[in-house]
Amino acid sequence: MDKVKFTETVLRDGHQSLIATRMTTEEMLPILETMDNVGYHSLEMWGGATYDACLRFLDEDPWDRLRTIRKKIKNTNLQMLLRGQNLLGYKHYADDVVDEFVDKAISNGIDIIRIFDALNDTRNLEAAVNATKKYGGHAQGCVSYTISPVHTNDTFVQLGKEIEAMGCDSFCIKDMAGLLSPQSTYELVKALKAELKIPVELHTHATSGLGSMTYMKAVEAGVDIIDTAISPFSGGTSQPPTEPLAAAFAETDRDPGLNMDLLNEVAEHFRPIREKYIASGLMDPKLMGVDINTLIYQVPGGMLSNLVSQLKEANAMDKYEEVLKEVPRVREDFGYPPLVTPSSQIVGTQAVLNVLMGERYKMVPNEARNLVKGMYGRTTLPIKEEVVKKILGDEEQVTCRPADLIEPELEQAKKDCAEYMQQPEDVLTQAFFPKVAQDFFKRRIEKQEKLDMNLLDEENSVYPI
Repeated sequence: MDKVKFTETVLRDGHQSLIATRMTTEEMLPILETMDNVGYHSLEMWGGATYDACLRFLDEDPWDRLRTIRKKIKNTNLQMLLRGQNLLGYKHYADDVVDEFVDKAISNGIDIIRIFDALNDTRNLEAAVNATKKYGGHAQGCVSYTISPVHTNDTFVQLGKEIEAMGCDSFCIKDMAGLLSPQSTYELVKALKAELKIPVELHTHATSGLGSMTYMKAVEAGVDIIDTAISPFSGGTSQPPTEPLAAAFAETDRDPGLNMDLLNEVAEHFRPIREKYIASGLMDPKLMGVDINTLIYQVPGGMLSNLVSQLKEANAMDKYEEVLKEVPRVREDFGYPPLVTPSSQIVGTQAVLNVLMGERYKMVPNEARNLVKGMYGRTTLPIKEEVVKKILGDEEQVTCRPADLIEPELEQAKKDCAEYMQQPEDVLTQAFFPKVAQDFFKRRIEKQEKLDMNLLDEENSVYPI
């Protein structure tokens, strides 16, 4: 059999899952060239929550991060996570925004775009897949793995066939909550490999403690690629660790051929960064251990950290267990959506509100209302009628592809950021996060003005008039 390939996630999902996506580009830079020589299939380093976090919390331009990393990485594929029609935001965007974003992502250095839809509504993948192919990228179609009375291996194989028929170059099982058990993984991968001609990748999380065993069985069943995180940012709600899995498979006929000495250097680099975030309190011990409750509540890592954060803000950490129990009830009411961004945040926030308000659906955020209305697409099962009635009243649900209802948005975004625009990519930042974008653009101008003033002062001190 061919060697198993590794996708390293420390630059994206590793720190998204453990420290709410707060790792800076500066912290990544010194080790990038070493990582480039390890022998990875790809480095997942962009997309997901990185775009929003760069702007909102780190005062970084996400496009600068992409270009900076691309300059350092010469041999390894750069990979990103894209939420289908949601792109990197939390709502559906018009097709012109999807096309423009994919064009810019690829031209700035992305090789592989992993495209998923939170509801597994394949209509929401079409525009992004078509654009990725159009601009010469590798389109990886994805299903969000979940367990429910209506999800079976046949469900996922059928979705895999739909995704392959769309023209995707590879297929990914995205097990964002670490729900896959070793045996069910073996059976699912076997079934997919029997039906699909394109490579199959598996993404899981270590939350339930099953992750490494799950990968062992996946590789036995013939999976082509697995997602791992270098050990300081592995485990807990992140991915299983890279080094032990590389060592384990080195003794099989599927030896990944990764350089173990360089992997040790990579781990050494990230170890003090991990310690820094533990000391700051950002790496919460609740997210670092094994939590078998994930098999009961199906709460993925990023969602778990959001729930903890919301409850801390409301000074209601004593309601943590109650909220975890409410999550599967809301999910059933909402037609069993897989719990992944943005549906995880929608279901999680609704569960928190149901518990804090003391009455279910007394307060319903706009995003939850839009999910029930059908603005995110089709749920696996119809949403419970009494819930639809309580939230929508007499308003009708949407049944078409939601993006068909969205007028082109790019031109308006160009007008809205015209006075701040310094690069074409700013238009996309404006389209995704209008308020956050404007604040960021203003800070960028202020920083530039300060820099110019400092340079002027230096010149005047050297050459007095």
